[in-house]
Amino acid sequence: MHHFDTSREFVEGFSLGGEDLILTNEYIYKPHFGGMGLKCRTIYQEKYGLGEPTDVMVDAILEEAHKADYRRVIAIGGGTVLDIAKVLAVSGTERVDELYEQAPDRLGKKHELILIPTTCGTGSEVTNIAIMARTRLGTKLGLVGPAMYADHAVLIPELLEGLPFGVFATSSIDALVHAVESSLSPKATPYTKLFGYKAIEMIIRGYQKIAAEGREARIPLLGDFLLASNYAGLAFGTAGCAAVHALSYPLSGKYHVAHGESNYAMFTGVLKNYMEIKCDGEIAAMNGYLAGLLGCDTAVVYDKLEELLNQMLPKKPLHEYGVTQEDLPEFAHSVVTGQGRLMANNFVPLDEARVLKIYKELF
Repeated sequence: MHHFDTSREFVEGFSLGGEDLILTNEYIYKPHFGGMGLKCRTIYQEKYGLGEPTDVMVDAILEEAHKADYRRVIAIGGGTVLDIAKVLAVSGTERVDELYEQAPDRLGKKHELILIPTTCGTGSEVTNIAIMARTRLGTKLGLVGPAMYADHAVLIPELLEGLPFGVFATSSIDALVHAVESSLSPKATPYTKLFGYKAIEMIIRGYQKIAAEGREARIPLLGDFLLASNYAGLAFGTAGCAAVHALSYPLSGKYHVAHGESNYAMFTGVLKNYMEIKCDGEIAAMNGYLAGLLGCDTAVVYDKLEELLNQMLPKKPLHEYGVTQEDLPEFAHSVVTGQGRLMANNFVPLDEARVLKIYKELF
């Protein structure tokens, strides 16, 4: 893990040059790196597709990257850019479908990987998974393998200063979901919970300050939010995410809702259903911790949490995204049959009937 105050300090510290391939966005690269005269090969992700990663987008970027020799892949961007860079790091001449067939054990690192986040949500710089829409399958799936870990994760708070408030909100809520889900996971350890609970505290305290003082209050807190996202990434990299993410994927995949926003649409709905099944153990500890931060009784903790989050990003029912009643059983079936990796991390098991119930309550 590395921390630099400025982009120039990073460039000098890592001696960027002609053997490097930078994957980024033009609106990030030009103001921060464009005047440095770097000799690196640069690919702008947005020229190959907009929004979150798809297999089509990634295949196009792989084809372009394969035209040149490079030793290091340097990703500077949000979750989309970082996830695609992980694929670049393990790709020789393979396309996406071939890499999924190899994962996880036969994926080998072909290029050194340096990941630099420019949002405060994914924690992707410290995880070994790349999420993309499999357009031919109609859902999102993770490509995962030990070789997809970064060789170097770099935090530069300066890169978040131009982040629009809406993107800041969706990405930081995503980090909050990572921290909560990983802390409730059966795979959680005392170490992952140390990172997860600290991330929750940093994010909620930051939101409270923004709610009290206005949106600009986030600017001096960007370093804290970036670190909280990183902590949450360390937590879920071991303990995993769970049903909130699993239920969000059909919504994102079919209606192209931003990842953090689709997670928020499912967040407290999943937690409330956990509580209906089992209200003691780690979820009781979580609710007590949240109640302490929010200054409320545990009986209303999820309502108070939503009140705070709604000041960052108003929550919408599923039908406002275009979801239909007919979608709900299809979504539930796809979650249970296609998201087993995530559903294995649930605080308590959720069957297809329970997943459908959650969707109906959120509709």
